[in-house]
Amino acid sequence: MFDLKTLGVAAFIAASAVSTMAEGREAMVLARLPEATSAVPVGEARPVWGWVDFCRRYAGECAGGRVAARDIRLDAHVWSALVDVNRSVNTAIEPVTDQDHWGVADRWDIPTDGKGDCEDYVLLKRKMLTERGFPRQALLVTVVVDAHGDGHAVLTVKTDHGDFVLDNMRDDVLAWVKTGYRFVKRQSQEDQNRWVAIDEGVQAPATASAR
Repeated sequence: MFDLKTLGVAAFIAASAVSTMAEGREAMVLARLPEATSAVPVGEARPVWGWVDFCRRYAGECAGGRVAARDIRLDAHVWSALVDVNRSVNTAIEPVTDQDHWGVADRWDIPTDGKGDCEDYVLLKRKMLTERGFPRQALLVTVVVDAHGDGHAVLTVKTDHGDFVLDNMRDDVLAWVKTGYRFVKRQSQEDQNRWVAIDEGVQAPATASAR
């Protein structure tokens, strides 16, 4: 018959075994996480008009001055959260152009009515991730050109494994170099109201695609 001391040791050993198994599972997940590079800004860029207009209506989303750049430490929990937010927003929002939605060519909004185009998906994902505790400096609204030459907006997530993209065109979270896009410009990590160029050889088109 076990005494309390023996039971305590047994419980400790069992707990340690469970902890070791959990750590082993996380290590296996981490080993499968993709490794990417980071897009390097090449200079200053003009802020996107849609962002400036959005900030007039959603001042709280754009408040704050210069801050230190900060990347997210990528682990299994973080990866799961990124995939979950990307897929859930893609599923929840009905794609519709700004012209059909608002009667204007370009308007950025948080899609509280369940409808929006690419920028609106981005803004909602950004908001949901910041509410989960992700640093805003690592969640960058980004303008790209797709394979058809059309303007598009995605959310770049800066991590210690490189840059990853949340995109309403796909549910998978991809490394930026795997998207097939040409990256034009994005928010600065140090100041969300300052924008930096990624590829100066690409014109920044209107980002009004609802696809």
